[in-house]
Amino acid sequence: MNKVIIGAFADEAGGRLDDQIAAMLDNGVKHLEARMVDGKNFVDCTAEEARAIKAKLDANDLRIWSIGSPLGKINITDPMEPHLDKLKHTLELAAIMGSERIRMFSFFIPEGEDPAVYRDEVMERLSRMVEVAAGSGVKLCHENEKGIYGDVAVRCKDILDSVPGLGGIFDPANFIQCGQNTLEAWDLLKDRIDYFHVKDCLEDGKVVPCGKGIGHVPEILSKFIAAGGQQLTVEPHLTVFDGFAALEKDGAKTKMDAFAYPSKRAAFDAAVAALKESLV
Repeated sequence: MNKVIIGAFADEAGGRLDDQIAAMLDNGVKHLEARMVDGKNFVDCTAEEARAIKAKLDANDLRIWSIGSPLGKINITDPMEPHLDKLKHTLELAAIMGSERIRMFSFFIPEGEDPAVYRDEVMERLSRMVEVAAGSGVKLCHENEKGIYGDVAVRCKDILDSVPGLGGIFDPANFIQCGQNTLEAWDLLKDRIDYFHVKDCLEDGKVVPCGKGIGHVPEILSKFIAAGGQQLTVEPHLTVFDGFAALEKDGAKTKMDAFAYPSKRAAFDAAVAALKESLV
């Protein structure tokens, strides 16, 4: 089996960088996909703040391998120039951190409207973003997400076929929440997937640990790894229920709360453990 590299959105374990570092170290996770750090989105950090973050991570033998940016999460009708400026700043942060990837999206489509109406504008904007990143050594990677042009597999394929240089991120739970069968999505996209966001989902849209939902996640991960894929990012998105303790009796969870957790850290630990178990 190819060597699997496990990363994580460690901001789901805690908002403070120190808490994120502790969660990664305790779970044997070396790679951070940076999103929120100490109360702000990482892409809003200054260069000086990024260097301070890097110093802390370096001291613990950790690294930001990818920036989980919100780039592309604007309305397709919003101005693009300010967004390109945000991308340029994010690329500067990636250079400071030695990051290899930037996660991004394909723009919110007005609710109730046909995405096909906006297709050409989506492709033009994504192409401009890839042009800005060209020569930086950082690859932009598109994540499937609810409400954007690239929500279902056929439109994700359209994006990846139409915008050379753009990588793909496969998020099983997001596909399920859009009514997309994950096995069909994998068959359509498997040649263009750069890395995974690991989270599973029930039919009702509730996110659950890897292998506990209807996403065929262990099966698809096995295919990804067998084809040479390596990088996985754990994205827990699990239910954290403050009243959890009151519903416990004799240490057993109620059936209703089988996948609810007493804290963000407990949810993060469970998500990492579920992924590791599925890889055995």
